[in-house]
Amino acid sequence: MTIRTLAPAVLALGAATLPLAPAQAAQVNIAATNPVIELGVYEQVKVEPDVATISAGVETTAPTASEALRQNSAEMQRVVDLVKKLGIEPRDIQTARISLNPQYDYDGQSGRAVFRGYQASNQISINLRDIKRTGEVLDALVSAGATNVYGPNFSISDDTAAKAEARKRAMARGLAQAKEYARAAGYADVRLLQVSENIMVEAAPMDRGTAYKAVAEAAADVAPIEPGMVETGVSIQLTYEMVR
Repeated sequence: MTIRTLAPAVLALGAATLPLAPAQAAQVNIAATNPVIELGVYEQVKVEPDVATISAGVETTAPTASEALRQNSAEMQRVVDLVKKLGIEPRDIQTARISLNPQYDYDGQSGRAVFRGYQASNQISINLRDIKRTGEVLDALVSAGATNVYGPNFSISDDTAAKAEARKRAMARGLAQAKEYARAAGYADVRLLQVSENIMVEAAPMDRGTAYKAVAEAAADVAPIEPGMVETGVSIQLTYEMVR
């Protein structure tokens, strides 16, 4: 029996949370004389996070577009200056989004939209290498005038070791499952024919889904933050031949 398969080569590039399309696939011919087993195995490892990502921004409204942008820039500069004073390095501060949109009110009597000005918005993303300061930074941002604060999302800066452990576990689990299938089919053992891995590129290995929204008047005591654990893992495809 000859099994013709495609062995995907996957590259991890960029910071978007998206599965990457396989690079040019190489055709591989695998010879097998007995039935084969194909398994998909996903294994994850939980580790303590060492990075907290917070998104902070300001929104301003003014009669003209230029005035809305001017006010917004001034307020955002105060927020950025505060972040830097807290000891956060420039490489960990990144502009995430800038927008400028006209604003309208609906007039119920005339049934028309009435123009009322422009709204400017600027959002930055902040990576905290010392996650114990997350609550402190959140409250400082609100006190500085940030009107939109989201996070924290916890992640790990280097998941190489964790992924290596996940691979070992995935291979061991896949082998155990393959042997179970082989014995159930009347075969004594299995022979590994192929291994392929799918890699997901993520900005944050685990999005905890925590949202923290506030306005300057809401700043009070330091927000309690519990980072918990984050997950990282690998997904592999295994092909075994049953053997007597």
